Amino acid sequence: MVTFLLNGEVVNAEVKSSDTLLNFLRDVKELAGTKEGCNEGDCGACSVIVTDTTGKAKTTNSCITLMPQIHGKAVRTVEGISGPDGSLHPIQKSIVKNHGSQCGFCTPGFISTLAAAHKNGESDFENQLAGNLCRCTGYGPIIQSAKDTLGQPVPVWMNENLEKLKDITFPNNVPQSIEDLATLYKDNPEATLVAGATDLSLDITKKLKSFQNIIFLGGCEKLKRIDITKDTIEIGAACTISELIVSLSSTFPSFTDMLLRYGAVQIRNSATIGGNIANGSPVGDGSPALIAIGAILKLRHAKTIRMLPIEDFFIDYGVQDLNPGEFIESILVPRDVDILKCYKVSKRFDQDISAVCGCFKLTVVENTVTECRISYGGMAAIPKRAFRTEKKLIGSQWSLKTFETATSEIAKDFYPISDLRASSNYRLKVAQNLLIRLFYENSDVKVDSREVVSCP
Repeated sequence: MVTFLLNGEVVNAEVKSSDTLLNFLRDVKELAGTKEGCNEGDCGACSVIVTDTTGKAKTTNSCITLMPQIHGKAVRTVEGISGPDGSLHPIQKSIVKNHGSQCGFCTPGFISTLAAAHKNGESDFENQLAGNLCRCTGYGPIIQSAKDTLGQPVPVWMNENLEKLKDITFPNNVPQSIEDLATLYKDNPEATLVAGATDLSLDITKKLKSFQNIIFLGGCEKLKRIDITKDTIEIGAACTISELIVSLSSTFPSFTDMLLRYGAVQIRNSATIGGNIANGSPVGDGSPALIAIGAILKLRHAKTIRMLPIEDFFIDYGVQDLNPGEFIESILVPRDVDILKCYKVSKRFDQDISAVCGCFKLTVVENTVTECRISYGGMAAIPKRAFRTEKKLIGSQWSLKTFETATSEIAKDFYPISDLRASSNYRLKVAQNLLIRLFYENSDVKVDSREVVSCP
C-alpha cells in the first residue's frame, strides 16, 4: 500500500513496486494532463511537483518515478496547480497572456516545472527549464511568462498539508534506518536497491523488465545527510545531485558547476550520488571528480564497515567491488584541495551524456607541481586515473611546455573505443586538450567552452 497526497487529497493505492507514477496518474486516476513523451526523463512532458517533509517543492519526472518513492509525500499535477474554485496560478495566467502554448502537449510539464520554481523562489529559468522540451512555441514566450511572475505571491492552495499523512506506516521494503536497511539487504542480497530510480526505471519503461524484489532507500534519512567537518565531507549515498550542488558549491565550485549539467533539474532532484557511483558507468559524471579528489567509499554489510578508495571500486565494465548484501553507505571526501577542475565535453551543453569527462586535482608549491591526481570518464571501460600523466607532471615546473609534454602520456594511459558518441581519436585529442585548458584556466586566462571567438 502506498499512501500520499494527490492534489491535496489523501490517496491509498495498492500498487506493484515497479509501477510508475505516470501510469498511475493517467490510467488509474484519469489525470491525463500529465503527458507521456520520451518515457525516460528527458522531455519533461510528464513533470509533476513532489513535496516531502522538507517542504521543498521538487519538479520530478513522473514517467521514471516508481510508486513507493512517493509514499508519505505530496504530488501535485497540472490539474492541481489551479485553485479549487478554478482560479489560475500566476504562471498559468502569464502563459496565456504571453501566448506560451501552441500544440499544448508540453505545456502541462512547463506549468508544473515553473510552478515549482515559483514556489521555491527560483529565477534561473534557463536552468529550471533545461529538462522541458518544446518543439513549436520556442522558449522566449515561456521564459518571459516566468519572469513576469517574479515576486508574485504563491497561491495558498499550493501549500501541502503533510500532517494528513503523519500516522501512516511504511511498507517493509522501505526501511526507515540504515540499520534496518543493512539487515533487510543481508537477508535479501538478490534484491535491487533503488534510491532515485533514474537509471533503473529505464529498464522498466524501455526494456520492459520486471523487478520482483526492490528495496527503496528513500526512508533512510541518514543516507541523505551531508556532514561537513574541518578536514572531511561525508556525503550520504542517497544524497541527490541537487542537494550535493547546494552543499558543495563553496568548497568545490568546478565540480558543482559540472553537476549542473547532470541531466536536468527533474533528474538532479531524484538521482543520487551513491547510485551514480554504484551503477559503475564509464561515463558517469560523479566518479571521475571523486576519484581525482581522492574520495573513500564507506561500504556496509550488516554491521561490518569496509573503507575503499573509490578508484579501486571499479574493476571492469559493469563490475564493481561490491559483495552480495553490501551497499555504499557514504562517501568521504577530503577538503584539502589546492586546485580542482572538472570538465565535461558532450554534444549538447544541457541534458547530454559525456563523450569525455576530465577531472584534475593539483597542488602547486613555488611554481612546482607537488601533487597531482587526474581521472577521466569516457576513456576506458571504467572511470580511471591517468597514472603516467600524473607521474610526468609531479615535480615539474608550472609552465605551458610542461603540460604540452604531459599530453603525450595520455595516449599511454588510455586506449578509448570509438562509438556513436565519439571516435577514439576524438576522445584522445579532447583529453589532451583538457589538460592544456587546465593550465590556461589556472594561469589567469579566461576559457569559456561555450564562447565562440574569431582568431586573427
